[in-house]
Order: sequence, then structure tokens, then C-alpha cells
Amino acid sequence: SADGELVQYHYGLKDLVTILFYVFIAIILHAVVQEYALDKINRRLHLSKVKHSKFNESGQLVAFHLTSVIWCLYVVVTEGYIANPRSLWENYPHVYLPFQVKFFYLCQLAYWLHALPELYFQKVRKEEIPRQLRCIALYLVHIAGAYLLNLTRLGLILLLLQYLAEFFFHMARLVCFTDENNEKLFNVWAVVFVVTRLFTLTLYILVIGFGLPRVENQALEPERGNFFSFLFNNILFRMSVLLLVCLFQASVMWRFIHFQLRRWREYWNEQSSRKRAAAAAATKQQAKPLKRDSGYHENGVVKAENGTSPRTKKLKSP
Repeated sequence: SADGELVQYHYGLKDLVTILFYVFIAIILHAVVQEYALDKINRRLHLSKVKHSKFNESGQLVAFHLTSVIWCLYVVVTEGYIANPRSLWENYPHVYLPFQVKFFYLCQLAYWLHALPELYFQKVRKEEIPRQLRCIALYLVHIAGAYLLNLTRLGLILLLLQYLAEFFFHMARLVCFTDENNEKLFNVWAVVFVVTRLFTLTLYILVIGFGLPRVENQALEPERGNFFSFLFNNILFRMSVLLLVCLFQASVMWRFIHFQLRRWREYWNEQSSRKRAAAAAATKQQAKPLKRDSGYHENGVVKAENGTSPRTKKLKSP
């Protein structure tokens, strides 16, 4: 306010009305991006139906992830969460939120909720619906969990890392649709994905293993938003949670390594098949017989190689 008082916010039932309002805003923005950007590019590329659907999905997510990364980075920098990592667990529970943190979470929930009716509006194929529903549900559970359990500061950093990796992945898909031989951005995404996984695991160990157990208030007080600190004071529970986190990150890395090995195997098989096809074509070209005349023609008369005309046979009289 004007006199310097800091206004902060808490979550409540009125958030549902706000989220519903921004769901409609997200649907409108989705239609604007589709109409004025993606449809125009699709008409130039002449993609198949399968690639057309994937192109629209990646195009929408590139716009969303880029906006979210810039917005989230601005929030964590201005709030000082990166400059002071101890603020991620100090004074837990973080019940009262600055306006920009609360607004960011409400907009994130609204976007992923708007993705549900978009499955119908975009006429997504039936075989693609389970995968997209699973992705939407995971984002909603994690974002709502961080918001309701007062882990908003940790959630912001994790969302920043996740959205950064997802942005490069979908950007690489868009480039691949325009030029199938251009896979440089996939290599960039692979590096960013590994780095973000390492940062995510380190952050979990730092906050869960060392931060939350040192919180002063270790009592269970749900009415005050304190849900976890007394649990993390128990070393057995803390080590169990860290073990689950490590196993989950290991499974993610295993799927990533399996995907990369399959992609490289397909790439090398394609390259070797191209080399074999080129070698076979060259061999066929060399083995093709060339028709040569024993002489050459001059004024309609066939002459030998030395330029003399061949002898004419004398016909014997019967």
C-alpha cells in the first residue's frame, strides 16, 4: 500500500472462482495462438494429420512454457528465493503469499484445467488422450499440492526447472517438423534435461534432508498450515522420502536414457541404410556395360579405328 504496508494473501474457497475465470481466459488465448500463428504455419508446411496434431500440441506448449519460464524466473528473482536458498524452508509454513506468487499459482492451475476441454475442442485422437490426461493430472496434483501444503517456494523452483526442459523438448519437435534432419535442438534438450534432473534431486535433498528438519516449529498444526515439519524431524521418515525421490528420479533418467539410445540406434540405422543404398547405386552404375562400336561412321560409311574403310567381300560366281 501507499504507506509501505506489505499486503499478503492466503488461499481459500474464493480461489475456485478466480481459477474458473482464468480458465476461460486461457481458452481464449489458446484459440488466438492457434488461429493467428499455428494454423498459418500448418498451411505452409502441409503436414499429415498425425504430425498436424503433434505440431499444434507442441506449438501451444512452447508458447506456454516460454511465458511461464520468464514469469517464474522473474518471481523467484524478485522474491529473493535464488539469492537466498535458505528462504525455501525458513519460517515454514509459508501460509501468506505475495500477490505475484499467489497469482502465478492460480494461473498455472487455470491453464492445466483448461487443457481438459481443449482435448475435445482440438479433436485429439483417442490413442493420444490417455497420455495427455496423465500429463495434465500430474501437473495439477503437483501444483495444487505445493499450493495447498504451503510449499510454494520449493514448487516455484521445481516448476522453473521442469518448464525449462519441456520448452526445449517441444521447440525441438517444432524444428523437426520443419526439417526432419535437423536434430541439434534435441541434443540441447538432452543436456538441459540431465542438468535440470540433477538440480531437482539436489534441491530435494537440500530441502527435505537438511532444511525442513531444522524448522523451529516441529508441531503438527494443520489449522496454521504446518503439515510436514514434525514428520521430517523423524530420520526414518526423512530417509524414506529421500529414497522414494531418488527412485523416482532414477526411473525418469532410465526412461530418458532408453529414449536416447533408441533415437541414436534409429539414426545410425538410417545412416547405414543410406550408405548401403549409395554404395549399391554406385556399384550398379559401374557394372552397367557400355556399348562401343568397333569403328566409327563417316558419311554413312563405317570405317575402322585407323580410318580405313573395311574391305568388301568379293562374291564368287556360282
